Amino acid sequence: MGALWMLAAGASFALMSVFVKLAAGQFSSHELVFWRSLLGLAFIYVFLRLPVAGRAEGGLASAHLAMHLRRGVVGFVALATFFYAITRLPMSVAITLNYTSPLFLALVMPWWLGERPRPLQYLAVALGFLGVALLLRPWQGAGDLKAGLAGLFSGFMAALAYVHVRQLGKLGEPEWRTVFWFAAVSSLGAGLFAGLSGWHAPSLANAWLLAAMGLFATFGQLAMTRAYRRGDTVVVASLAYSTVVFGSLLDGLIWNEDLPFIAWLGIALTVAAGVWAVVLNKKEPT
Repeated sequence: MGALWMLAAGASFALMSVFVKLAAGQFSSHELVFWRSLLGLAFIYVFLRLPVAGRAEGGLASAHLAMHLRRGVVGFVALATFFYAITRLPMSVAITLNYTSPLFLALVMPWWLGERPRPLQYLAVALGFLGVALLLRPWQGAGDLKAGLAGLFSGFMAALAYVHVRQLGKLGEPEWRTVFWFAAVSSLGAGLFAGLSGWHAPSLANAWLLAAMGLFATFGQLAMTRAYRRGDTVVVASLAYSTVVFGSLLDGLIWNEDLPFIAWLGIALTVAAGVWAVVLNKKEPT
């Protein structure tokens, strides 16, 4: 079931990215993070009001609130930099950069456990970042390098967020509570940044874009959290790359995005290295 939940999450995150891209011409990336997070809170509230037995055992209060807040902060930074990248890069490129998180985990996790990364982990990371270099091609001045680096940084922060998600799952925290606190922190952070850059009021013509973005984002977050709680870590983390596949297909269907062969090679190499890093990094955080 963990694998199926992650495939559902992958499709949902790809569709979320579509609506982020569609709304980017009318809202700043900070505003999109705000509405995505605020709508996430609304959907969680509706969920908590449903008559489902045991749905909200313990309420929103938690003995691990500090960890929820840390997860919220790193998750907000990951989301903000990812949205910035996706509004300025082809969707398939931005998603691939965001999904470099297993490469960073391959380096971070051994040190987290008091060990040194194995040589094969270094090799997987090197191959992955070779793929990133082929994707961004900085020597050609291809695309927006600043946005590319932001997308890459979102992958690093996503790696830290996944560590917190896994730890919260081990502590028995329900996925809806993890998603709620992430959405709450992100709403506050994005609201502050959007206030500095200026707001654009939603209208009847574009409000549905925000609603669809929030719906798919929240479902994807819930499905991903449940997948990591209930599935095999290696299988679930590998299937997370389904978002890259779904995103690339939608990128071609909707925007007719025609990347050069070297970019597709970079995407394939980054994904393959990421899956390899997941397999190598079998030890889980404590």
